[in-house]
This record gives sequence, C-alpha cells and structure tokens, in this order.
Amino acid sequence: MTPPDDRRRPDCRRFTGNRPCPEAPSCSECSAYDPPDPDVLIIHLDALGDVLRNTVLIPAVRRAWPRARITWLARKRALALLEGQPGLDQALALDPETVWTLEARRFDVLLAVDRSPLTAALAMRVPADERRGFGLHPGGAVVALRPEAVRLWETGLDDLLKFHENTRTMQQMVVEAMGLPWVRAPYVLPPGLEERRSPARSVGFNVGSSPATPARRLPEDLQVDAARRLARALDEPVLLLGGPEDADTVARVADRLGPLAEATPVDRGLREGAAQVARCEVVVTGDSLGMHLAVAAGCHVVAWFGPTVPAEIDLFDRGIKLLTTEACAPCMRGTCDRHPACRDRVDPGALVAAVLDCLAARRAGRPLDDVRPSDPVVPR
Repeated sequence: MTPPDDRRRPDCRRFTGNRPCPEAPSCSECSAYDPPDPDVLIIHLDALGDVLRNTVLIPAVRRAWPRARITWLARKRALALLEGQPGLDQALALDPETVWTLEARRFDVLLAVDRSPLTAALAMRVPADERRGFGLHPGGAVVALRPEAVRLWETGLDDLLKFHENTRTMQQMVVEAMGLPWVRAPYVLPPGLEERRSPARSVGFNVGSSPATPARRLPEDLQVDAARRLARALDEPVLLLGGPEDADTVARVADRLGPLAEATPVDRGLREGAAQVARCEVVVTGDSLGMHLAVAAGCHVVAWFGPTVPAEIDLFDRGIKLLTTEACAPCMRGTCDRHPACRDRVDPGALVAAVLDCLAARRAGRPLDDVRPSDPVVPR
C-alpha cells in the first residue's frame, strides 16, 4: 500500500498513523526512521505460569534478529507478566477487535507456541510470510508446522517420551521448536512487578494451586506442620502466599499458625502477588504459577513434584526438587482417587531440611541444584 505522500513512512515502528509521532512532525524531517526487521508475532494463550516461563522467547528472538519488532498476543490476565518485559515491543490482549486488527496486518514471522486448537487456528488466520510452531490441520487437529516443532508436539502425544525419556526443560523445547538457538538464562519479572514489599522473610509457603489441579497442592496439615517447625527454627513468621482461589486456605492456615505466620493479601491482583513472593528468600511450592513467580523473582525454590514432570522445570541452580517415590508418577492428572495419593505421603521433615539447605546455600552464595525423595520409601 502506497502512503499518501512521501512525508509519511507507515512501515516505521514509531509511526501509528492515528496520532502525532513524538519524533518529528514529518518522516522526511526525521532521523529516527526504524523499520522492523523482521516483524514478529508470538501467540501464546496458555496458562499464566507457562507464559511467564516462555518469556525466554523474547531474548531468543532478539539474539536472532536484533532489530525485530516483537508483538505478543496473550489472554488479558497474562498482560501483567508481559508488559515491560525487556525486549518486548507490545503485548496485546486476545479479544475480537485485536484479532480483526491482526488479520489486516502481515508479519514476517509468526511463532505459535501453544498446542491448542485456538492458537493453532489463529496461527493459520493471521497473515505471515513464515509460520513456526503449531498450526491447525484442515481436519481440525493441531500439527507441527516445521520439523523443529515435532519433538515438542510429540511430548504432548507420547507419555513415555514426556514422563521418562525427555531430559530437556520446557523452555528449551519451546525455543528450539520455534527454530531458535537455546541459551540457558533465567526468565524474569517485568520491571516493577518484582518491587519488594517489607519486611523480607526467610520462607514463604505457596499454599494453593489452580482449582483445576488440586493434586498438585500439598495437604494443609503437612504445610502447617512444616511451617510451624520452620518458624520456630528461624524465629520468624513464615509468609503465606496464594491467589484469589486460595483465600480460604490462607485464612485457615494463618489461623492455625497464629503468630508463626503472616498471611499476604491474595485478592489484589497478579502484580501484588508477585511482589509478595519477591519478599522471600525461599519459597515452598508445588508445580504452579507460584513456583514460576518465585523463579522469576530470583528466590530459591523448594518445589514438590507428584503428578507433573520435574525434568521440564529449571530452577536455575537455586533450589531443590522434591520427588514422590510413587511408581505411578508423573501422571499429569489434576485429581487423584488413590488413598493415600502421592501428595499425602510427603515427609514434612524432608521439606524442612530442603528449605534449610536452600537458605544456607543462598546466604553462602553457593549454587544448589538437587533432587530428593519427598516421602519415605516404604518396603513393598
């Protein structure tokens, strides 16, 4: 499309066409002309923790294309994790108006991260010269668009590969699935999101999980027992963390622990929740958004794994993974009808020991990357 006159350059990343440009009254008088090279769209609509973890895509794109313009399409609730991320030009919320706008644009490169029908369909509808990741087959199935994405695609189809054979972290697989070189580096919170509240605390407990995945939540009695031991050993309250869905649990645990715990506000949004996590030196958590917030905030992490896959998670030499010894794990189930389930067999003493070891390593400036059983091995 030809501009109405040579004073305007609509291909410049600074030019919007609906408001005055802050650089100069006309493009012909401007020395800041900066066309994107290439124009990149990332579509990632998945869970909040996955979105935060996979922000490693932004520096990966920047390394491949230093002058790229990077746009990220996500659900509205994820924007707090994206806006302000270093290297990201724009974060867009998924809604009909945004999709209509994207369908009228054309991107040089489109990266479809989610293996979901909606992401795959959007990847096929938004005009792009090159598509990577996942798309939608005419028959309705999600498919890998290029050979690089096949391994990540297969991990969602083959339990043996996902649970036992794969040794790569999920962010490594995602970056490689997009055809980009992998460089191991921690993901981070956007500036300001990690703003610390006070006072700082030695230990925080992420007491909940998504309502859809109660099997990932440690039992309340266990958390109370471990938190009580730690508060007494450290002579300070533990911090109770969670989201809006965990309000009742936080209140009950706080009531049971009394002065040995400090309950954080859980109904003030993601930004406040992240700031509360960042108060902690060590966070105890299941495989959840709280775990990813703690990793991104630079905390040490004691993470329990039962239904989920520990090999996919990178704590970046700042933590300990506690693994169940149950033979049926991992299973990726959100609920479990076994009695006792793997989460019911976690040894509070193992959890306390892991937290104290994390604190010692953190305060000594030593890297720590350990894997331990979370429950006593019972002879069969």
